[in-house]
Parts: sequence; structure tokens; C-alpha cells
Amino acid sequence: MGARTDRRDRGSMAFHAGIAAEQTIAQDYERRGFTIANRRWRGRGGEIDLIVRDGNGLIFVEVKKSRSLARAAESLSSRQMRRIYASAEEFLGTQPDGNLTEVRFDVALVDEIGDFQIIENAIGHG
Repeated sequence: MGARTDRRDRGSMAFHAGIAAEQTIAQDYERRGFTIANRRWRGRGGEIDLIVRDGNGLIFVEVKKSRSLARAAESLSSRQMRRIYASAEEFLGTQPDGNLTEVRFDVALVDEIGDFQIIENAIGHG
């Protein structure tokens, strides 16, 4: 039972660390004048961490947290990118301009001490 509890505790800590990382990134976008449209939006294909309004356009943000910024960057898989595209397409179906909405895909990297880097247009839509 001890190993199961340890795993659960680590999972809970990782979950809460992820929430804190998303909050840090959301605050940075807001500080720069953007509006957070959705947090942890879940569609059939998966979850998008942050959806940010940029005028009439949208920014889909994947937040990756790890011990270092480099490790966070390495953790974004092609499978996750496909999930993000599918979820973004589903979300766009709820918007007035649908798939004609201007979009970009950013990745926000957060390290264990809370330093972060936001890479705009990090994921090319393909």
C-alpha cells in the first residue's frame, strides 16, 4: 500500500504543480493585455490548457512543466500536437467565424522554480 500511496501523492503534486504553472502563464498573457477565454477546455479529442483571445483571433497554449525548460520542451510529443490540433478544431466549431478564425499555437515551458518561456507559433499547424 505504501508504493501506491507514494504514487498517488506524486501524481497529486504533479497535478497541482501543473495547475500552478498554467496559472503563471495565464497571468503573463493577461499582464500583456490578452483575455483568457478558457482554461483546461476539454473536447472529445482531449484538453487544451489555455485558450487566449487575441482580438478576433485565438491562441491555443500548451503548458509544459518539468525540472528544466529543456526537459519541458522535450516532453511535447507529436501525438500531443495532433490532439491539440483536433481539440482546437473542435473548439473553433463553437466560434462565430469557425475555422476561419485566426489562430496560433504557443507552447509555454515552465521549470521547477517557476521560470518560464513562451514560444509563440511553436507548433505549426499541419
